[in-house]
Amino acid sequence: MPSASIRHQLFIDGSFVNAESGETLATLNPHDNTTIADVALAGKADVDRAVAAATRAFPAWSRMAAADRGRILLKLADLIEANAEELAQLESLDTGHPIRDSRALDVPRTAACFRYFGGMADKFQGETIPVEAGFLNYTLREPVGVVGQIVPWNFPLMFTSWKMAPALAAGNCIVMKPSEITPLSSLRIAELMQEAGLPDGVVNMVPGLGSVVGQYIAEHPGIAKVAFTGSTATGRRVVEASAGNLKKVQLELGGKGPNIVFEDAFLPAAVNGSAWAIFHNQGQACIAGSRLVLHEKIADAFLDKFIPLAQSIRLGNPLDPETEMGPLTSALHRDRVLAYVDVARKQGGEVLVGGKAPGGELARGCYVEPTIVRARSYRDRVAQEEVFGPFVTVLTFKDDAEAMEIANGTDYGLGSGLWTSNLQRAHKMARDLHAGMVWINSYKRVNPGSPFGGVGQSGYGREMGFDAMREYTQVKSVWVNVDAQIPPHFKR
Repeated sequence: MPSASIRHQLFIDGSFVNAESGETLATLNPHDNTTIADVALAGKADVDRAVAAATRAFPAWSRMAAADRGRILLKLADLIEANAEELAQLESLDTGHPIRDSRALDVPRTAACFRYFGGMADKFQGETIPVEAGFLNYTLREPVGVVGQIVPWNFPLMFTSWKMAPALAAGNCIVMKPSEITPLSSLRIAELMQEAGLPDGVVNMVPGLGSVVGQYIAEHPGIAKVAFTGSTATGRRVVEASAGNLKKVQLELGGKGPNIVFEDAFLPAAVNGSAWAIFHNQGQACIAGSRLVLHEKIADAFLDKFIPLAQSIRLGNPLDPETEMGPLTSALHRDRVLAYVDVARKQGGEVLVGGKAPGGELARGCYVEPTIVRARSYRDRVAQEEVFGPFVTVLTFKDDAEAMEIANGTDYGLGSGLWTSNLQRAHKMARDLHAGMVWINSYKRVNPGSPFGGVGQSGYGREMGFDAMREYTQVKSVWVNVDAQIPPHFKR
């Protein structure tokens, strides 16, 4: 089990401190809804303290040699790996992620992200531009300043690294709001940052309510940029709140990923890949393949394999290494997911499997059985709205044109996938899909070097890779008169 010394306070200016109000909020174990810890609940005054600390730290941090910033991030990656088992258990306890996934995916990806951007810190550079004779024109990539970052509850450990690593590598200082539902792993990362040698005030963490702290971060005049991951509805409010000082905004929002299986697909791989696409992390992923779009010729054969696979998934305590699917992260969200089963039935959908919470000892937790629903139309609510759970909608198509119509038939555009052995079709579909990411004969692959983000109602801006460094820098153009002879414009 994680250490009993889990930090429960805010992290501001290099110290763990109580909220100014003294308020706390219980963070619950979604396996049985027992209290793990009472965590300090930040308010506006705490955000002001965090912004002030970040503002003080910014000049020295931004002017530090990029290689030195990188070394701190590389040290942090080493410390994450050295504390991997503690972090994995903490993440599983707080979120419901199966421990097998926290160990094999969440913690290694977190370390890999800090290591990638630690290596990039001194390799991100400006350009020289050929302009008119006699002038040297070059660009500088400068940090934005103090950035606000709002992290969701579904992958708190991993998203902490996705947000922080490029911002720190570029020389920014941070005020981060971890989710008040799952703050523990982010606060543990703050401890490891201290151990890695991060200067005081460079990173500040203020877990609090989105309606209070998230809103205030988005509108705060001392914050130059806000990066938000969460729902599309909340993303719109972030944009509105940011208008006061015209801060930069980066949004990674909802998704309704189409996962298309063509008649020439290799079915065993497509079945297993499609189960991973929707049931990994209980379907609580913006890139989940939540719309299973099957060619009518193979739909029955696919479902004959897919349904038993879904029924065989082992639900249980996320700290049990045998568990394949844990609980959803909160009771409120479990109830929201289950409500979509009624929505599906009212619109003529057929529940093929699941659609309920399990009984027995799991009834105390936030569990939902793997659920497969055959929809009547791609315009049905369950095929349009993000359910964000272990809930997949099945649709069928006759030809490539209809598959594309269904795939692009929502306002979202984040992740998408397709399974085919036809290379020409694969590239054409990848080109025409309205999405920020396309996986061919796979699904949900991510890497620190590959840009991650969406289009349409899925937001704008990119996490990861060189694109993330661009998101956290601004360009300055410098003109130098080397030997240009400029005649006077005004003659006396």
